[in-house]
Amino acid sequence: MNALAELVDELKILRKGRGVFVSHIGDRIGATLRAVCDVDDDDGPAEIRQKVSRRLEGLASDLPSDLRVAVLAAFALSPDARLPLYQDRVGWAAAKLGRDPRTARRRIDDGIHQLAQLATLAVSPESAAPAESTIGWHTSELRVALALDRGRPEALEYRRIVSDQDDLSELDLAMTLTVPPERNGSGSHELGVNVFYGGTLTERGMESSERFAFVLGLPRPLSRGETHDYALHVRVPEGQRMTPHFACVPKHPCEVFDLRIRFGQDHPPSRIHLLNNVFQRDIDDPKLDGEPVSIDGAGEIHLTFRNLSPGLAYGARWEF
Repeated sequence: MNALAELVDELKILRKGRGVFVSHIGDRIGATLRAVCDVDDDDGPAEIRQKVSRRLEGLASDLPSDLRVAVLAAFALSPDARLPLYQDRVGWAAAKLGRDPRTARRRIDDGIHQLAQLATLAVSPESAAPAESTIGWHTSELRVALALDRGRPEALEYRRIVSDQDDLSELDLAMTLTVPPERNGSGSHELGVNVFYGGTLTERGMESSERFAFVLGLPRPLSRGETHDYALHVRVPEGQRMTPHFACVPKHPCEVFDLRIRFGQDHPPSRIHLLNNVFQRDIDDPKLDGEPVSIDGAGEIHLTFRNLSPGLAYGARWEF
């Protein structure tokens, strides 16, 4: 049996009875779960419970909202679901999700499998460093602040990259400005991109009718494992509207994506939905049921994504 299957089995054992609040929790924790949660042989029940709870809660934060509710209830990690019997917690999750108990059990099983996948990925030797790619670098941290409460939408992008090769001298980058359906012609070649710091734009061009490509020349060549920071200012062309979404679709591994969007107080969206781990072609699909996102008193939202999967979309979409 591989580590993933072992961890799934151990998590299913842990969810029985009182979950993480079982008296002799040490007897419920198998070797794989101990490794995932950094449980030592001399840890007592309280230390084991604390380590396991924190680890499972952290992993669950990356799950879709329905699976997160289900697994936190299953292990009695939700304060309102600390019931003595597993079947009672299934009932609580079913009521919370507005589903029947049978569906809640399926959500729990699905959530446990995804928890195990996230946990084994995090501890596997292959995942200790992002896989090398033909571009020779990957993103450690991406932070974007998008302002929509002014004449032209504009964004500040801060990125920290890590070189996966020696003598890395330039970065191939690209941005997509999706044109609203009613507009004829793209005009996306007018996208304004300027460097705040960290390099020089040495080339511009169009990869498609909507995808704008450019090369950022670095101040000096980087060695393997070396980090580099840069920041860009991006403005949408005068008179062109943005489609009502913003997403990062990484080509290569990205460890953290932090997104802030300012809609302003005068004309906030009626609905905002989370885009998390979705296919790019589904971003505008009206049937895509994303988790609702609340807007604060300043007319802003703040989202953070971790361990982004290449080729999938992360961000938000909205309706006015």
